[in-house]
Amino acid sequence: MPACTLRDQTVIIIGGSSGMGYAVAEGALAEGARVVIGSSSQANVDAAVQRLGAGASGAVLDVHDEASVAAFFAAQESFDHLVFTAGESGGFAPTPLAQLDIDAAGEGLQVRFWGALRAIKHAQPRLSAHGSITLTDGLLAHLPRKGVPLATAFSGAAEHLVRGLAVDLAPIRVNAVCPGPVLTERLAALPAEMIRQMTERQPLPRAAEPVEVAQAFLYLMRGSYTTGQVLIVDGGRMLV
Repeated sequence: MPACTLRDQTVIIIGGSSGMGYAVAEGALAEGARVVIGSSSQANVDAAVQRLGAGASGAVLDVHDEASVAAFFAAQESFDHLVFTAGESGGFAPTPLAQLDIDAAGEGLQVRFWGALRAIKHAQPRLSAHGSITLTDGLLAHLPRKGVPLATAFSGAAEHLVRGLAVDLAPIRVNAVCPGPVLTERLAALPAEMIRQMTERQPLPRAAEPVEVAQAFLYLMRGSYTTGQVLIVDGGRMLV
């Protein structure tokens, strides 16, 4: 039976130089894992590796570019877990359907769907048969908002990809974390009143710290009998 521990295992985190990915890297290191972070910025990779300290390393990749992704994984030894927290730099602006540029809208799938799939494609040959893949999506998959139907569709696509790959890649486990508002660098830069209004109706009326959401990723790496699941970490937002 696979051991439910990260000790002496290797975790690759795409998007690990900041936000939730960085918190996952810290948590994995604290449990005795080795961590490799990937990001599109060399400066961000270097800074994150220096802060993380012993057991951490990193390299640059561009998840839009399959050759870049292939080169990143070709440089890795065998490893145990892949975590993908990279996301689009901007959100979806509310747009009436009649004004939607459908050709341009497809860009919303480039990171969390196609980028994740590129990473999985090139990670798989080096990934332990008892390992895991954990993706990231968003609550708009479950809580549609007027004006941004594509955000719901694209987040839902990532969740269905998880279910399909859990069957296709078994016994490698494939799961996703679906977080609510998280105080990553981007959200924390918003006015406090805006964050309060965003979260005040939740049973837990605040945004999550990245370390709190990181616990879901750590569980899904350790949880050797969990696959094809989406773990929602939202402070109860979906209940109200």
